[in-house]
Amino acid sequence: MLDHKEILNLRSKHLGPSLSISYDEPLHIVRGEGQYLFDAKGNRYLDCVNNIQHVAHCHPKVVEAAQQQYKKLNTNTRYLDETIVNYAKDITSTLPDGLEVCFFANSGSEANDLALRLVRQFTGNKATIVLDGAYHGNLFSLIEISPYKHNGPGGNGAPDFVYTLPIPDSFRGKYRGEDCGEKYAQEVQSAINEIQKKGKKVSTFIAEAQTIVNQMKDKGLLLSTDGPDHNVIKIKPPLVFNKKNADELVKKIDETMSE
Repeated sequence: MLDHKEILNLRSKHLGPSLSISYDEPLHIVRGEGQYLFDAKGNRYLDCVNNIQHVAHCHPKVVEAAQQQYKKLNTNTRYLDETIVNYAKDITSTLPDGLEVCFFANSGSEANDLALRLVRQFTGNKATIVLDGAYHGNLFSLIEISPYKHNGPGGNGAPDFVYTLPIPDSFRGKYRGEDCGEKYAQEVQSAINEIQKKGKKVSTFIAEAQTIVNQMKDKGLLLSTDGPDHNVIKIKPPLVFNKKNADELVKKIDETMSE
């Protein structure tokens, strides 16, 4: 097994410098199981960061299903195949009325890019409202609507069809206190008014707040539920995260913030 220094040297030589590494002392992770990650020394870490392992790391049923499918068939949707239609049927059977069609994508970036294409095709409009600090993916179409990217290092700012609103943060945001939600909702209305004064229409607003969602539905706007999490501390645990894990996490956070 390569040691810490050897991996860092190979990484700097063969991987792009824009691929960041977490932590001042980078972790050498060699294995994942359930809600835990394990480093080269055998230390176990409770995973509160990764968000792609929805049913935990190396779930035996997921591993088995993937192995069996790769043994049988790995292709796209240009052929008839019962697996994908049965999968879509099972998924849509759990959804509210009106959500009856599936588009399968390989990543959040691909899914968000497709969502933009669909909404712009359907509405015939391009004006997009986003929240400051938001990150929606690493494709060019998504960097354009992600302030985290286009206002960050190497970014060129927002295109003229993107309207950025303040993050609804009741602790550190532009508006604070019990009535701040209504004020943030008014910011949305102001942006819509500005767009309409220019003779344009909104194609997409990417947000989460229920007050804003209700307002947008009343105006017939299409919504995406993607967007930043506005908690003070953000975690993305696997679904197998249990009460004991949560207690451990809260304890560690409390210790860290008390130092």
